[in-house]
Amino acid sequence: MRLYPLITAIFLSGMTFPALSQSSSDMPVPMQEKTAADLNNQEANRDFRNFLASIRPQALASGVNPQTFDRIASDLTPNPRVIQLDRNQPESPTANAVIPPFAPYAASHVDAVRIANGRKKYQALQNNLAEIEKETGVPAGIMLSIYGHESGYGQFSGNFDLLRSLATLAYDGRRRDLFVQEYIAALKILDSGIDRSLLKGSWAGATGSPQFLPSVYLRVAVDGDHDGKKNIWSSEIDALASIGNYLKTAGWQPNVPWGIAVKVPDSLDRNLIQSVTPSQKCPRVYARLSRWQPVSEWRKLGLVFMGSHMPSENESMALIEPDGAGATAWLVSANYRAILDYNCSNFYALSVGLLADAITD
Repeated sequence: MRLYPLITAIFLSGMTFPALSQSSSDMPVPMQEKTAADLNNQEANRDFRNFLASIRPQALASGVNPQTFDRIASDLTPNPRVIQLDRNQPESPTANAVIPPFAPYAASHVDAVRIANGRKKYQALQNNLAEIEKETGVPAGIMLSIYGHESGYGQFSGNFDLLRSLATLAYDGRRRDLFVQEYIAALKILDSGIDRSLLKGSWAGATGSPQFLPSVYLRVAVDGDHDGKKNIWSSEIDALASIGNYLKTAGWQPNVPWGIAVKVPDSLDRNLIQSVTPSQKCPRVYARLSRWQPVSEWRKLGLVFMGSHMPSENESMALIEPDGAGATAWLVSANYRAILDYNCSNFYALSVGLLADAITD
């Protein structure tokens, strides 16, 4: 199973999060030097239970119902498979790493089957999607495209017990602060009325059709079908509305195309369009974008627009040439940045935009 969005950067960057309110000295010793097989012995299970007991005050102080915490903790054991998968993750690529071509990625993510299934969903859910688009400003195609990328339009979203995975990753200790917070967030989801049986996901803690971390669910999940619950697991409308709300909070601008294919003249001097302001977020991803300037300025440089979703002349856009000079290129808007906020990968963001166009065109 691939790593899911919103967590890929966490696992491949080694990023750290602010310390939680409880001192690390109050915690059992992290089990970084133990193997996954060690989790099967009684000593490890006892250490695991002690670890859960040590975070109980923090969970209750965050608003978790004591009965919820105790009921879940009493049945949990560490999951050796989660530790094995976590420790087999590839290292973060170096600055000089060779970037593979975009075309094979696009072919596997914007394929005929995914387009056809997206169009079927578009026809079946058109009225609901129109309502969500009115609420969020996010086009139906974009919401469906992310839905298709993340879970195959709801067909797969992971079978790992979410609470067990999060508790195991927190106990492991390498990203303890992050996963303690996510475990507590998952308990809050239970307290909100979501059934325990729904809380399945990837081994790394992403859950539901949008593949949200629990903290993201608490921040952006929406009751799109108005049944009183924010059910991103078995309600397509809730899942799509939550995706739309995520992008809205990430700065999506209504009535602005995500991007447009362009033909770049051979004479273009890339030094003239190089970005001079490094991004603090996902710097290697943003480094592949040019500087941002109005469409009118790009026209003056000789770019030929090839798509049908024309931006306004004043729209600020950046150039991306994923396969280098001479290959297909795109000008992308601020809405491309909103997609990057969902999953900070240029290949992902481009394929989301291209699939969205194919679904609704």
